[in-house]
Amino acid sequence: MRPDPVRPRPAAAGVSRARTVLRRAFAPWRPGTLRGRLSLVALTTATLLMVILTVAFNTVVRRHLQHQADDELRTRGTAVAATVDTSGPRPRVLETPGEELLDANVWIYAGGRLLEKPPSAMARGPLTRAADALAARGLTRCVTAGGHDPVRLCARQVPGDGTGATVVTALDLSPYLGSADTLLFASLALDAFMLACTYALTRLAVGRALRPVRTMTDQATRWSAVASEERFGSIARPDELARLGGSLDALLDRIRALLRHERQLTQELSHELRNPLARIIAELDWWQSRPRSAEETRITQEAISDAARSMRTICDTLLDDARDDASASPGTTEVVPVLRRLADRAVPTRPEVEIGVTGPEAGLIAGVPDALLERIVSPLLDNAVRHASTRVEIRACAAPGSVRVEVGDDGEGVPASFTAQLFQPGRRADPGDGHGGAGLGLPLARRLARSAGGEVHHEEARDQGAVFVVGLPSWSAG
Repeated sequence: MRPDPVRPRPAAAGVSRARTVLRRAFAPWRPGTLRGRLSLVALTTATLLMVILTVAFNTVVRRHLQHQADDELRTRGTAVAATVDTSGPRPRVLETPGEELLDANVWIYAGGRLLEKPPSAMARGPLTRAADALAARGLTRCVTAGGHDPVRLCARQVPGDGTGATVVTALDLSPYLGSADTLLFASLALDAFMLACTYALTRLAVGRALRPVRTMTDQATRWSAVASEERFGSIARPDELARLGGSLDALLDRIRALLRHERQLTQELSHELRNPLARIIAELDWWQSRPRSAEETRITQEAISDAARSMRTICDTLLDDARDDASASPGTTEVVPVLRRLADRAVPTRPEVEIGVTGPEAGLIAGVPDALLERIVSPLLDNAVRHASTRVEIRACAAPGSVRVEVGDDGEGVPASFTAQLFQPGRRADPGDGHGGAGLGLPLARRLARSAGGEVHHEEARDQGAVFVVGLPSWSAG
């Protein structure tokens, strides 16, 4: 039996849906810029801190005001207790100057019996009942009574032996609570002002801090569009911006290298496709110059077809090499037949120039595909045909662990002052010699040979002409 598919647990699915709903709900309020997000984070943090500080501050203030009220009640209780005479068998209240001030909101008890109460207090009113309950406990303590208009009451034992006299004083807390509320509203207003200032200053500070990043981004965009050589590393910056500049410099270097590689590939393709195109144009011009027989038309079509296949091979070879696939596409080829095919295709610039190929017809096998061998030798052959006086010689032979191909001509040779620049792209010994070369063939031949594990170099110390030597890995059936 096939096991049942695993289904997500309902709880996990519910949490996921809740997160999705919250994310969508807050999406319109989420800033889209880094400046806005940092400012929102700073505002949220400051808000939490302000709330905590405000709650703590107002709690401390309310406790302090309550302690002040309790201290005042205890002071009044002590003063009233001094007017109670406990020397007789029963406590009695002495008459003293200013008694009307001391009697305000004061209850005096003896053995649980009410001796005196404030004139404004009812005998069974809520405050009197609260004072009775407080005096009945016989302790020195304070309580808060009342709802909308709270009143603080404190009880104090009158000094004396076994008298049981207690004084209860009361104080209206409305002024104290009003002061606490005023402080609360003032602190909330101050919090709002501070949060507004925090948000504004954070946006300003973050904007100023990110201004160099925005400037560097704009510069990198401009420099990458034109492959500029300017870089950020030459300017002293803070460590964070210096690291960003280093990353942007590396990215610009890679972009410039890619653009240079793309330009080089375009130039090499145009350079290599020029000869097959010239051959096609020549065959068409020759075929259109006068009426041709069916056999001549067939020969022309074969020549054009061969040139077109050569162009396709050129494109495939160069594109594979551009994708670093040349070394990943191993192959073998008979060297001499490929060289003869190249010699047959070559078009000398002068009729008197002859092309000869020497080497073993069989057994000389290179460890590269035939298309790659063609693309390596073809620029050397074109260069030799262009500069030869009467003869171009292609020689192939075996060397220890490799195959050696020499392409030589009997022309004027390479000037000694130019040998160091032979394989640099776009360099020519004499740009005004009338030849159409672009200085890309020799660098292309060397690059392709190296991609296959070989090498191309110029053979110096020759009495006449120039000789270029190709070394490629050999292949043996054993």
